[in-house]
Amino acid sequence: MGVPKKRTSKMRRDRRRAANSNLRTAVQVIKCSKCKEPVLPHRACAACGNYSGREVIATQ
Repeated sequence: MGVPKKRTSKMRRDRRRAANSNLRTAVQVIKCSKCKEPVLPHRACAACGNYSGREVIATQ
């Protein structure tokens, strides 16, 4: 098995991690077409139970 010849410096390690940091934080939120509550895309609305214009979850 291969072994690294030199130790990775803290600067190089942190620079590599920082390059992808914005990919983890980007979360898109849309509004429900019926009740206008924020909903994650491709998910049923927790407030009214609608998805794509029809009720898929029974709510009170």
